[in-house]
Amino acid sequence: MKTSERLLNATSDIWKKYNKHPFVLGIEKGNLETEKFKYYIVQDFMYLIDYTKVFSIGVAKAKSLETMKLFADYTHVLACSELNLHKGYMARFGISQENINKTRMAIDNVAYCSYMLRIAYENSEVEILVAVLACAYSYEVIAKKILNNNPKAIEHELYGDWLKIYSSDDYSKHNRKLINMLDSLSKNYSFEKIKFLEEIFVYCSEYEMKFWDFSWESKFVGAE
Repeated sequence: MKTSERLLNATSDIWKKYNKHPFVLGIEKGNLETEKFKYYIVQDFMYLIDYTKVFSIGVAKAKSLETMKLFADYTHVLACSELNLHKGYMARFGISQENINKTRMAIDNVAYCSYMLRIAYENSEVEILVAVLACAYSYEVIAKKILNNNPKAIEHELYGDWLKIYSSDDYSKHNRKLINMLDSLSKNYSFEKIKFLEEIFVYCSEYEMKFWDFSWESKFVGAE
């Protein structure tokens, strides 16, 4: 069994819950409260800054040009696609940098980012691939399941742009490269090393669920 398959098997119960979460269901049905989505966008924007740093550490720790390029390419994807998506939403909502600076980073967001950065600083390129994969791939899975359940969701005036990014062939292509690289680099890993990778993936998958939790429970305050 490939490493990526082992990781997904270890977290199958968690991942099954993503599309049942009220926040995700709100995007699917198009009735998510706008203030909750605003809060999510700002928190996710903060998260993506540190997430990009994790990929950058991967560039420094890469043992081959191929792996280095993979990490570097994804930082470009984050800067030119995901962060631009969030900036676009913030512009639509009238959320300024001052508003963001006044917004407290959710404690579970702080913990998630800190965990990924620690994994990146203390471990190798393989552990970094695992740490970033939970976010990268789960968003693809979530977006595609939403569209499978409600194909018209992509036409929503607010949430449609979010779905277009994360269900796109281009986004999927980059995720496939992450998965293939992970499987290639870890194919001869010992049982103990695989168990550590599973631990990282479980933690990050649980943090992903907590991200949906605090996004659902809070509302953005600050934009004029």
